[in-house]
Amino acid sequence: MTLKSKKNVDFSSTKDPYAQREAEKYENPIPSRELILQFIEHAGKPLCREEIAAAFSLESEDQLEALRRRLRAMERDGQLLFNRGKKYCLVNNEDLIAGRIIGHADGFGFLKPDDGSDDLFLSPREMNPLLHNDRALVRVAGVDKKGRREGAVVEILQRNTLHVVGRLYKEDGFTYVVPDNKNIAQTILLQKGGAGKAKQGQIVVAEIIEQPTKLRQPIGRVTEVMGEHMAPGMEIEMAIRSHELPNQWPDELLAEIKPLKNEVPESAKENRTDLRKIPLVTIDGEDARDFDDAVYCQKTPKGWKLLVAIADVSHYVQINSELDKEAQKRSTSVYFPERVIPMLPEILSNGLCSLNPQVDRLCMVCELLINEQGQVTRSRFFDAVMSSHARLTYTEVAKMLVDGDQVLADKYKALMPHLQELYALYKVMRVSREQRGAMDFDTQETRIIFGAERKIEKIVPVVRNDAHKLIEEFMITANMAAARFLNNKKMPKLLRIHDGPSADKLLNLKTFLGELGLSLGGGAKPTPLDYMQLIESIKNRPDAHLIQTVLLRSMSQAVYSPELKGHFGLALEAYAHFTSPIRRYPDLLVHRAIRHCLQGKPVESFFYGVPDMVILGEQCSAHERRADDATRDVVSWLKCEYMMDKVGEEFPGIISAVTSFGFFVELAEIYIEGLVHISNLAQDYFHFDATSHQLRGERSGINYRLGDSVKVRVARVDLDEKKIDFDLALKQVARDKPKKRRRKK
Repeated sequence: MTLKSKKNVDFSSTKDPYAQREAEKYENPIPSRELILQFIEHAGKPLCREEIAAAFSLESEDQLEALRRRLRAMERDGQLLFNRGKKYCLVNNEDLIAGRIIGHADGFGFLKPDDGSDDLFLSPREMNPLLHNDRALVRVAGVDKKGRREGAVVEILQRNTLHVVGRLYKEDGFTYVVPDNKNIAQTILLQKGGAGKAKQGQIVVAEIIEQPTKLRQPIGRVTEVMGEHMAPGMEIEMAIRSHELPNQWPDELLAEIKPLKNEVPESAKENRTDLRKIPLVTIDGEDARDFDDAVYCQKTPKGWKLLVAIADVSHYVQINSELDKEAQKRSTSVYFPERVIPMLPEILSNGLCSLNPQVDRLCMVCELLINEQGQVTRSRFFDAVMSSHARLTYTEVAKMLVDGDQVLADKYKALMPHLQELYALYKVMRVSREQRGAMDFDTQETRIIFGAERKIEKIVPVVRNDAHKLIEEFMITANMAAARFLNNKKMPKLLRIHDGPSADKLLNLKTFLGELGLSLGGGAKPTPLDYMQLIESIKNRPDAHLIQTVLLRSMSQAVYSPELKGHFGLALEAYAHFTSPIRRYPDLLVHRAIRHCLQGKPVESFFYGVPDMVILGEQCSAHERRADDATRDVVSWLKCEYMMDKVGEEFPGIISAVTSFGFFVELAEIYIEGLVHISNLAQDYFHFDATSHQLRGERSGINYRLGDSVKVRVARVDLDEKKIDFDLALKQVARDKPKKRRRKK
């Protein structure tokens, strides 16, 4: 008998709006997530799996198993809740919130909601049964003293921490592992005999065999002894395991790519626009190995025609293939100092997909017509085959176009007219960008130079020249065109969204600026142009770096989502990532959506629906943060190792952050950061003023503010904690102390 809802809708005959998509995904398609949610909502009560199967007339074993897996996935993703009566019910977003757990070293944590709303604070008690990166369903339990929403855990949806890397300790008859990942506050207690042959202080990998509960810490056993923690290259191996970065290619994937050759087969070039005679060139850094993008520009009567050719990764990485599953699992390439964990195997990332010079490559092209005011008047996308005419570096291009290097200009004589048009177009678009209000903060990036045995020789600043900015501008323009194209086609898509400052951050920012006699325009909703006008007005101030830092910190973090929220930093209504599909999974999804449109297929038949994009957006954002955290851990470890023999030495620096427990100082010309703890300051009580970013002395009148120059002494370096402690230099402390007044007799 077919189950009907309370509104007498017969769902066994209801047309699934995503039926074509499901048919392309599965041999024996079942109802889409959207239709299942609609059915349970109409039913108005929790339903067991058998009732759902009956409602849709699912009877075969394959269909029933597919339904079981889909319901479990919907439960894991926080779309459904499996209650104690073993029935599925809808998650009420007002009462229950699904999301990812972010742990903190001090024991508390946060739930980052899937819907992008503000994080919920989780007390140490609520965090007891949880580990960093788990997925959970929580209810809003109230508001804490700081005004944050506080959560109470209702159900743990998914366990995502299965292995932990850390140092092994044996004390008082107990053996345990202290995780290297500081987001995990709990130690892993090893079962009897679970240490194996591991010795005190060694770096090990522990498998968690019993997850934590409210009353007990996690229990594990050692599965791998990595060695001593000071071994060369150990910092990267630890980061890979600490953050569970996939770094081995599965056997199924290796079997799948075995037939691939280094050359593009002739059959793949058919039905594509032939651009091999067009002098497209790649412009990248000296140490780049995979080339995603190539550019070409020519003058037209009304402006310019710009071609941005992007590696056609979607041709090789088919949906649901082993390559696709692994690429989705990684979501991004991870760039460590002198080592890369790629998203795709080398035969693709450095071979078939990479736009290497003088070889045929498949590409997807964004053609842009731009007027003399630097505005895009028309854009289109098409499949092509190309051959890069040169592999240029940022340094070479800047020398030719900016410095007028004649030797290089003669070497690339045939390409110079096109390069000059690229530069002319960039300068016009730069003006248009500034008028739009797109932000361009002058941040300082650094690069580590290694010597013998992978020891840091020096840390040098990365100088961004006009060639960097030229390529960045053209990539942004192509990304913007991709977002606009998919919006017009009403395709499910993954956008790069960047919200403006929150009300609280904006209030703190305006208070800070007010103390400096400055103001930010725009009232309660400042625009990017308001930000840039302020930055322009402070360029010649000695505290410009300080103000810019505070402006940057008022921003939210950019994430991936199908929501059309715009990109605040770039002052764009819609923005997507299209230009780096070799190293970013969101770009690959955008390519697939564009190709679906180019092939004239209906929107409903696209493999992905909006709910899929929501899940993939959260996953790609989380994996992007995972890669950033892993890279930061490695760099911090290397910097600590570099400073170990400098304990006692003094260095000038600038206060880079102020907190309630002290302030951080970045050393000048070394670009290494450490903490001056509040307990090591002069004999006074210091109060933290979050609004003005400073510590104020109660009696002495001494203040330590963000951006102040100080001189510090290296007091301690802790490799395990990846922390460096500074003391203020004795001469400075003596100088800063107020003079004692003479008592009158």
